[in-house]
Amino acid sequence: MKIQTMKKLLFTLSLAFAASTAAFAQPELVTGPAISIDKDSHDYGEVPFGGNGECEFKVTNTGTEPLILAQCTGSCGCTVPKCDPNPILPSETSIITVKYDTKRPGPIHKTVTISSNAVNAPQKIVTIKGNVGPDPAATPSGAPVKTPAGAPNK
Repeated sequence: MKIQTMKKLLFTLSLAFAASTAAFAQPELVTGPAISIDKDSHDYGEVPFGGNGECEFKVTNTGTEPLILAQCTGSCGCTVPKCDPNPILPSETSIITVKYDTKRPGPIHKTVTISSNAVNAPQKIVTIKGNVGPDPAATPSGAPVKTPAGAPNK
């Protein structure tokens, strides 16, 4: 009797394992162009004033037809995204480069809207965040440092 119970238990566990493996299989291919982005947000952390404000988002076409990134728009003039206008073929990738103006001290919390022909998400929004350090040429009050007339520049 115990052998029968063990066989039933092993059979049940095998079915459960097979079902869970199928649940974690690769996502079903979408008919038409489909967009997938490697991350929803980029955190610069602490960035020095005038430091490197570039980051990248990797875009993959997970659909069956070419994906076209029609427009990439920053939420303000300090955030400039650049996307490739060439079609992204199925299973291929492209890079969206975002440049933030790090000559603006203080917290960063901006968005980039990606408009495309994707059937799963025609508009996708990604964010950038972080903090730009103070301008070293500014006084503690924030006013620029002025040198007296005729004084040598250092």
